[in-house]
This record gives sequence, structure tokens and C-alpha cells, in this order.
Amino acid sequence: MKPRILVTDSLHRVFWEALGGCADIEQRRGLGKEELVKLVPGYDVLVVRSRTRVDRDVLAAGRQGRLRLVVRAGVGLDNIDLEAAKQYEIEVANTPTASSQSVAELAIGLMIAAARGIAWLNHRARQGAWSKERGLELYGKTLLVVGFGRIGRRVAMLAKALGLIVKAYDVIDITSAARNLGVEPVKDLCEALGEADLVSIHVPLTKHTYHLFSDKLLGCLKPGAILVNTSRGAVVDPEALLRALETGRVYAAGLDVLEHEPPITDAERKLLEHPRVVITPHIGASTEEAQYRVAVLAAAKIAEKLGLVCPETRSIVARVCKELDSMGLGC
Repeated sequence: MKPRILVTDSLHRVFWEALGGCADIEQRRGLGKEELVKLVPGYDVLVVRSRTRVDRDVLAAGRQGRLRLVVRAGVGLDNIDLEAAKQYEIEVANTPTASSQSVAELAIGLMIAAARGIAWLNHRARQGAWSKERGLELYGKTLLVVGFGRIGRRVAMLAKALGLIVKAYDVIDITSAARNLGVEPVKDLCEALGEADLVSIHVPLTKHTYHLFSDKLLGCLKPGAILVNTSRGAVVDPEALLRALETGRVYAAGLDVLEHEPPITDAERKLLEHPRVVITPHIGASTEEAQYRVAVLAAAKIAEKLGLVCPETRSIVARVCKELDSMGLGC
């Protein structure tokens, strides 16, 4: 009997190519919580992206049925109740390396866009205001990478190629990893913020990182710094960021994420309209290449965890892993 897989969000078609012969796959996008609770007991695997919340109720329902595995097709796991999953003995897996390059490239793009005012000047030029405003170069500036995991390290590599001086901070010991990349590890976050011209945030959303960048930490910034966030929106307090922009503590910001998406608070709407803020709608992993890799590695996780022997999976995964290995990311 083939395992049943429920996919609740968009996923690259290669997922079906890789697993189609070994599993029965059904895609039901846009499910509400009540619908998901009713459906999930009938499946062995639940595959989600960031939109679907897999809370305790969903996992409890799955445990009453046949649910064995939840796969997050992406990096962050903050939309899955990991504690409940452990309690109900439901395994959780993700695809952390698949989108690292795409997110890192966007982070660099947001740095350049914020430094040169690209979005605002593009808007004004389209309205006929052909004024040349001065921006900032990145070359020779100091970048502080906050969170030195796979994406943070990728950002550091790209930034060094642009001639930036790169420092890195993390709550774990990153000394060896940082020095291997020619990056200076730092231990005091506030002190490091005071020396950085640019800050790029790459931390998971936890109870410890919620509004990590509040008035207190933003107050540590070197006046005129550029802040970029491609991790999770709630890591930055939007009201505190607005105040920092108004005082000049933050020269400009590049944001791919907000606490509420789409924005619903006054502060978030003001950030959306601010001339020194570049906002993209959570597109860090939204490239053809990243979504292909995400789908392939999600299929690989399922085949591995369920012990499926799928020739199509093996051949497709081998190609993707070879590519990721060549990029220094690995599967």
C-alpha cells in the first residue's frame, strides 16, 4: 500500500516527478484549520511551506490517524509546533540548504537597493522627477551578519566578493566557521552593531528573538547604518525601526519580511510607504532554482524517512546534491 501525502501549499512539479510512482500525492491549497484537522488523519505525510500552521490541534488529529511525518518545504520551522510533534512522536523535517543561495542573493540585493535608494528613485522617475540623489557604496564598508548559519555564511561570502569587511555574530560558537571564510567573529552584539555600516539579519524566530531588534538594540547601531532583514519579520520591532529611521540612526532598511504579511499595523504600513525602506513580499526563496531544490529535497526526506525505494527520486536528488555540493552548501 502506497503512503499518502498531503501537500497544502504550492510546490514545484518536480516533487510529483520524484515521488509519483512511490506515493499517492494530493494537493489541497488554501485549507483552513478546521479542514486540515479533518483531513490530516488520513495521510502519512503532511508537506507545508510557511503559510500553513501546523499547531497542536493539527498534530493531535494526525496522531489519531496515520500521520508520521511533517515536512517543511523550506527553512524556518516556526509555523510548526515542535514540542507537540515530539510529544505525539511525529517526525519533522525541512530542507535548509535548498534556498540558501536565493535568500543570500536577495539580502545582497536589498543592501544595494537600500544604499542607493533604488525603489524610491524608480518610483519618482516614473512620476517624472528626474533628480539625482546621492547614495552610498558598499565597497570598504563593514557588514555585520547576525546569525551565522547556512544563509548567513552565504551572505558573508557574497559580501566579501563585493569588497565588504565582514563580521559575524551568533549565540553559538562560530569562531572556526567564521575564520575559515575570512570573517571576524564577534561576541558582543551591541558593540559590534556600533561598528557596522550594514547589518544583515539571519536568525530563526523564537521566544528569544521576537522583537530582538527593539529600541534597545537599534540604539546600539552606528548612526547611519543600513539594516536588512530576510529572516522573520517579528525579529524586528516595526515601531522601533520607524523611530530609528526618523532619527537617522538607520539610514535605510531592506525588508523581505514583516511581522504581519500583508502588513496590518500602522507602523508596518508606514514602513511600506517610507522613502528609505525597500520592501519585498517575502520572496527570499522564490526563485525557480530554489523551489526546484526545495521540492526535490522534500521528496528525498520523505523517501528516506519512509524507506521508499524510488529510482526517480535517487536520480533527481543526486543531480541536486551534486549542484549544492559544488556551491559548498551540501544536501
